[in-house]
Amino acid sequence: MNKELQNLLNEQLTSWEMAQKNYDALKRVRVKEVEVNGCLYKVQFNPARIVSSAAKVDSKSIQERKCFLCPAHLPPMQKGIPFGDHYQILVNPFPIFPRHLTVPELQHIDQRILYRFADMLDLADCAEDYIVFYNGPQCGASAPDHMHFQAGSKGFLPIEQEWKEKRAEKIITNEAATLWALDDSPRTTLLIESESKEAAVTLFNAVYGAMNLKSGEEEPMMNVLAWKERGKQIVCIFPRARHRPACYMAQGDTNILISPASVDMGGVFITPLEKDFEKITANDIADILSEVCLKPADFRALIERIKQRS
Repeated sequence: MNKELQNLLNEQLTSWEMAQKNYDALKRVRVKEVEVNGCLYKVQFNPARIVSSAAKVDSKSIQERKCFLCPAHLPPMQKGIPFGDHYQILVNPFPIFPRHLTVPELQHIDQRILYRFADMLDLADCAEDYIVFYNGPQCGASAPDHMHFQAGSKGFLPIEQEWKEKRAEKIITNEAATLWALDDSPRTTLLIESESKEAAVTLFNAVYGAMNLKSGEEEPMMNVLAWKERGKQIVCIFPRARHRPACYMAQGDTNILISPASVDMGGVFITPLEKDFEKITANDIADILSEVCLKPADFRALIERIKQRS
């Protein structure tokens, strides 16, 4: 499928002026690196991502706008290719990655991962040059009312290179798969390393079932990354405590317009405003992660619940 995806990207960058403009601009984005507790984080200044970072995802705003992922509302220039029985693969016109895809469900149904996780692994299996990611409805999804995945070029996220050395605790293990807790605080990361899709789904369901569900919400807060590496399924699950950090709504100099999602959790923080790119520090990133991820005691409690259920 990688050839089909490259052909789609080439066609869209030829025929769709807005996408071409934003991909050209991506080649000139500014990037800086910081280290937080031994983990590398990159900060990308990407003005085009203001569309996502500042997206209004409250119920009233969602109800009042047309869904931009529904086939009937796609721009005439946006073309896709089918995936499975009920998804289509689109080029994301507001890229973070050199190659950035959006993979929406054809029907307008809510963003929920539980019964779609196997689809995510199938996508990672077919698109081997990509890392696939899922943002929960209150964890960075700019379309929480429409089920979708995204995918971006492999080798872009620091966690892809760091996960092996950060494996700290075996939570569940069997012949085909292991669930690890990573030593990467203040981020809280669970990682599945599996030789089969079925084993990965079993471990994911164990994690999902142990996570707390907040009042009024239909899904535990999380971001998920998945990719194939040397024949194995690798999955990072980031349990979340908050949607956005305090600095997002702060006034004056303390304001930083960052709404963390899977890409940020994977180690690339996106700043659509230049002022934020200039001033953000390793301490700011640590503070943001401390707010949106689970507290250490809550992460420990989640791990113990997973063990009890296995």
